[in-house]
Amino acid sequence: MGGLFSRHRDPPAAPNPSIADIEARQRAEAALKRAEEDAQRSRELAEQIRRDYEEDRKRARERQEEADKAARLAQEQTQKTMMDMVEAERAAIAAKAQADVAAASARADADRLAQQAREERERAERVKEEAQRAAAEAKAEAERVQRAADEERQKSEAARAAAEKAARDAEEETRKAQAEKQEADEKLKKGIQPVVTPSAQEMAAAKKRIQYKEGIFHFAVAGVAGSGKSSLINAFRGLKNKDAGAAATGVTETTLAMTRYPDANPQHPFVWYDIPGAGTLKIPDWQYFNIQGLYVFDCIIILFDNRFTMTDIAILTNCRRFNIPTYIVRSKADQHIRNIMRDMGYDSDDDDDEPDRRNKLYKAARKQFIQETRNNVKANLENANMPDQRVYIVSNDTMLGIVKEKTPRKTIDELDLLTDLFSEAHARRSARVSANQTTA
Repeated sequence: MGGLFSRHRDPPAAPNPSIADIEARQRAEAALKRAEEDAQRSRELAEQIRRDYEEDRKRARERQEEADKAARLAQEQTQKTMMDMVEAERAAIAAKAQADVAAASARADADRLAQQAREERERAERVKEEAQRAAAEAKAEAERVQRAADEERQKSEAARAAAEKAARDAEEETRKAQAEKQEADEKLKKGIQPVVTPSAQEMAAAKKRIQYKEGIFHFAVAGVAGSGKSSLINAFRGLKNKDAGAAATGVTETTLAMTRYPDANPQHPFVWYDIPGAGTLKIPDWQYFNIQGLYVFDCIIILFDNRFTMTDIAILTNCRRFNIPTYIVRSKADQHIRNIMRDMGYDSDDDDDEPDRRNKLYKAARKQFIQETRNNVKANLENANMPDQRVYIVSNDTMLGIVKEKTPRKTIDELDLLTDLFSEAHARRSARVSANQTTA
């Protein structure tokens, strides 16, 4: 329970500050004062910095204005200098133009004066030359008259000497002609034929006649009528006698004029010529070679059937003169062998013939035919005083088979003949190319 004194109390009295509180307040007041002083100094420093900045900016603006002014002055001075230079250049160009005009005028005057001087000098030279020419012409005329007189005298003497020489030459030519005629008559009586060399015009005409072309090898096949020239040419070209483009064949001589047959294979640079037999043209044996123009061919095949003729000998002799390779060929080997077999008793119609007997007869007949043919050719060459030469024995059917790249069973010299012919063609063609390159 409280009493009256408990409900009405006075507030407690504030305690008396201690010395520590007094010192703390003093320190706080001192710190506040210092802070205020620092703040004032900071404001003053900021104001000073602002004033310095404004001053620096003012000075910088003044310097910029001075720089701009100096730049304007420099630009104005530069423009003025350039104007002065342009004006000076104009003045120099005008002065140069005036100087050029003056120089051109001076050159023109000098050229005119020089031209006048040259013309005067040339007139003087012409007068001098005309005088010299007149003197030279007078002298030359005098010398010409003298030479004419000398020439007339010399011509008269030369004409007399020429007449005397012509008389002597005519007498000598007559004597030589008579001697040559007598010698030719004696040779003809002895069977020795004269040697005739074609002229350059005849060589050109013969090449034109056979359509001779450089780079092509020209084979001539010569022989008597019925020796099988056309059939052999067809075989060389890979054609049968009845094929389109084949050479005409027959029992009698079907070739009365030289016929040209290009090789059926365009890749082969060969042309084959069917030469008419000597017996069909009424041409002497010793004239056959030249009249047919055989001297322009690259190679000559001499084809014979049963016997060697004087025409064959004449061709071989002339080919040696013209260095033309020749090949002696006997064709129809299969027919001749069958004929010999019949002589030995073989009958192809006899069905009772045994295969062994037929093969033995064939080998014996083949050997006999080959030996007789080689002996025949050798004897003919010896009788003509010519060196021995190989004879190629062939069958046209077998030759055709080889050309068409088949393998015939019964061969004699067909493959050798083809090989030698084409080797010769290749060698001579290569030699021509080398000669042309050397000439070029």
